[in-house]
Amino acid sequence: MILGLALAGVLLAWHRTRLRNRQLYQQLHHPTNRLSNHERLRYDRSEQRFRALLESLPRVAVQGYDRKRRVIYWNAASTQLYGYMPDEVMGCRFEELIIPEGMRESVIRAHQSWINEGVEIPASEMELVHKSGRSVAVFSHHVMLGQHTNNPLMFCVDVDLSVQKQAHRDLEFIRRYDPLTLLPNRAAFIAELNRLIEDENRHRAPLAVLFIDIENFSEINDSLGYDQGNHLLTQVAERLSQNSYTSDLLARFGNDEFIMACTHLDSRRHALQLIDRVNSMFELPFLLDGKPHHVTVSQGISLFPDNGEDAESLIYAANVARNRARLPGESRFQIFSHEFHRDLIYQHELLKRLENAIDHQELALHYQPQISRSGRIESMEALLRWFPTGGGMVSPSEFIPLAERFGLMGRLGSWSIEALCCQQARWKAQGLHGYRVDINLSGEHLRSTAMLEQLEKTMQRHQLSMRDIGIEITENVLVQADEAVKHHLQTLYHRGMKIAIDDFGTGYSSLAYLKQFPVTSLKIDRTFVKDSPQSLQDRAILAGIVFIGHRLGLEVIAEGVETSEQLEMVQELNVDLVQGFYFFRSMRAERITPLLETQPLFRGQHGASPRE
Repeated sequence: MILGLALAGVLLAWHRTRLRNRQLYQQLHHPTNRLSNHERLRYDRSEQRFRALLESLPRVAVQGYDRKRRVIYWNAASTQLYGYMPDEVMGCRFEELIIPEGMRESVIRAHQSWINEGVEIPASEMELVHKSGRSVAVFSHHVMLGQHTNNPLMFCVDVDLSVQKQAHRDLEFIRRYDPLTLLPNRAAFIAELNRLIEDENRHRAPLAVLFIDIENFSEINDSLGYDQGNHLLTQVAERLSQNSYTSDLLARFGNDEFIMACTHLDSRRHALQLIDRVNSMFELPFLLDGKPHHVTVSQGISLFPDNGEDAESLIYAANVARNRARLPGESRFQIFSHEFHRDLIYQHELLKRLENAIDHQELALHYQPQISRSGRIESMEALLRWFPTGGGMVSPSEFIPLAERFGLMGRLGSWSIEALCCQQARWKAQGLHGYRVDINLSGEHLRSTAMLEQLEKTMQRHQLSMRDIGIEITENVLVQADEAVKHHLQTLYHRGMKIAIDDFGTGYSSLAYLKQFPVTSLKIDRTFVKDSPQSLQDRAILAGIVFIGHRLGLEVIAEGVETSEQLEMVQELNVDLVQGFYFFRSMRAERITPLLETQPLFRGQHGASPRE
């Protein structure tokens, strides 16, 4: 607006000067005129200065039109903006040059209303037409000179908005699209899904929302680097796009998450067909760093209107189903059920109770003895238990996975380390020496330098040695171990701490871990012990593990021994320690103390076998 007013002043001054110059010109060319050459030059220079001023205005296109809308002036910026040279447009009507066909009648009426009735044409943004036919975005300001004369002139001052419009389009793209995959982002998907739901409501047509999560994306990122991780995401986006219908909505929802909305899916059978379609997209490997890599995904589906009637509800339901699909032991795809929602509410309530339990002394350590071949208690495993204030007990199989999912393992680990060291120091103060107690540590614990420092400082504070405390880790920890975990295990090993692999034999490459990681003990998984008396295959596996463990100089522990037949089997195979209900269930510390004080012999079916 300021630019338009300034130019209006320039044009008005130019118009008045032209009138004076025209009078001067007429005088100069009158037969009786005897003015000097100096006055002739003054006229020419005045005209040139104003033309030069208009021509020099950067990116400002100025056009002049007479009463009949014919072009009388066209500066260089107008040529650059609209593509016409001045000699192409002089005398032509401007509506035939740069006004879109649909606007021409209204523009002509507005021009006539200004001349005849004094109704000004307001400044505004508009889309005009280039010589090539493409649209040109401008901000146009209009000035009428000599309105009440026989020769009114209208000047249009057009500022090119192409750069601003492109910047706006770029910002709009950034706002609505993911810059890596070029798919719509979360906000755009939600907006489009709500629009689609409105359409489906009108036509009473069903639709489904599918949440897709790349399960092993973090491992690929960590092992191959972020560039290859990004390359995987672009390949996944391309594969999903190529195999989607035109009516489907597809977006990148999060770091390694994609989401689709598909119409005409109104039943479980149709939903399963959609899942099969997506699964088929991931059967072929993705090429990363020049090598093929297979990718696994978890999928969750929600159906409209059964699981929600707006975008947020459907996305939430699909996400709940996806999270259910990621749980151990579940299928990699799930269709939303209200049971999932109830379970989720229960889990969040349980999570709050667990946080409260840590702070209000509801946790306890129980100890399960490990019996040597001589029949004596050699060592123990410390097991975390939760006894809510209201009574009863929450199973570790219920709250440990919950703590792992929601980041509470650090707090549970800190509590357990302090409680274990305190109890072991109490036993030593009572003269009960030589009984190692092993504590279970997760990958999160071993990855944390602070956690390992706490373990060492707590042991020092209670005057415990590395012979007093050992650790147990699962094969899963080793599968996911990074350099930090390897370093911390090496440190503990070289300082003399016992390190046992729990549930040995259940992983994909158990033997490989014995070479890669410093371990001192193998705990044979109870699944091999359970059927060993009847199953030749399990017996052979059991014998093989014991043989390999002993050849490597490792202590071998059989856990889950519950019957005399199982005990006889593992004793025949010369396992070093036996742990299981046949001897003892896990017990409170005060129940363990008398056993450590009296040291009775436990010889299985041939001797006493107190159980609890």
